[in-house]
Amino acid sequence: MGGFFSRLKEGLSKTRNNIVHGIDSVFSGFSSIDEDFYEELEEILIMGDIGVNATGNILESLRRQVKEKHIKEPEECKELLIQSIKEQLEVGETAYDFEKKQSVILIIGVNGVGKTTSVGKLAGILKTQGRKVLIAAADTYRAAAGEQLYEWANRAGVDMIGGTEGADPASVVYDAVNAAKARNVDVLICDTAGRLHNKKNLMEELKKINRIIDREYPDAHRENLVVLDGTTGQNALNQAREFGETADLTGIILTKMDGTAKGGIAVAIQSELQIPVKYIGVGETIDDLQKFDANQFVNALFDVDEK
Repeated sequence: MGGFFSRLKEGLSKTRNNIVHGIDSVFSGFSSIDEDFYEELEEILIMGDIGVNATGNILESLRRQVKEKHIKEPEECKELLIQSIKEQLEVGETAYDFEKKQSVILIIGVNGVGKTTSVGKLAGILKTQGRKVLIAAADTYRAAAGEQLYEWANRAGVDMIGGTEGADPASVVYDAVNAAKARNVDVLICDTAGRLHNKKNLMEELKKINRIIDREYPDAHRENLVVLDGTTGQNALNQAREFGETADLTGIILTKMDGTAKGGIAVAIQSELQIPVKYIGVGETIDDLQKFDANQFVNALFDVDEK
C-alpha cells in the first residue's frame, strides 16, 4: 500500500496547491479565530471543489469543536479541520459487502472516463482476493471496446462473455448472467456503453439491463458503480446526479486523480449525493485502482505521512 500512498500523494499535488496552500495561508495569516477567518476558509474550500454542502458541514464541525475546546489560535485547529474533512468521506461498514457475496456489478458512466480500464482493474483486484470473476462486455457500440476489455480480462486472468460489436447489450448481459450462474461465479462485472446522461434511449437501455439482472439473478447482491473523471470537477458531480435518476447508484469509481487540481470533488460528491467513493484511480497500470480510504486520501492531500 505504501507505493499507492506515495502515488496518491504525488497525484494530488495540484489539488494540494489548489486547496492546502490556501488553507495554510489562512491559518498563518490570522491571529484569531473570528468570522473573517471562517469566511476565508469557506471560500478556499468551495473554490477547491469541495462543494457548498460539504464545506458547510466541515465548518459547522470546526466551529463546534473550537467552542467546546476553547481553542484560540488558528494554527491549533488545522488538525480539527483535517479530521472533519475525513469525517465527510467515511465510506461505511457495508460498502464492500459485494466482495463476500455472489454479486453483479454494473459499471456505468459517460465516454472517456476510464470505464473499460476500471472494469479490468476491478476484476484484477477481486481475482487477487480469490474471487471467481466473470466480465460481460456489454459495450457493443464503441469499436474495439470488446478487444480492449478482452486484453484487460487476460491481464486480470478472468473470463469474458460478449464483445461482439453491434450485439444487443441486454442480450449480452442475459447470456453473462446465465453463464455466471452456471459456472458458479462469485462476481459478474458488466461493462456498459458510455452514455451521456441526456441520451434518453441509452438510459432506457440501462433500465432494461437492470430489469434483466433483477429477473434472471434475483438473489445476487447488486452494485451500480458510476465511473467519474476526477479532472472534470463539478461536471462529475452533475453526471453522478443524472445517472442516479436512472440507476440506483451504490458507489463511485473516481479515475484520473493523478494530475488534477480538482481532487476536492471526492469530498463534494460524497456529501452532496450520499454515495460513497469506493475506488480511486491514479494511473494506468492494473494496480493503480485501489479501494478508497478516507484517512489515506486526506493524509495524501495534506501531505501528512501515514500513521
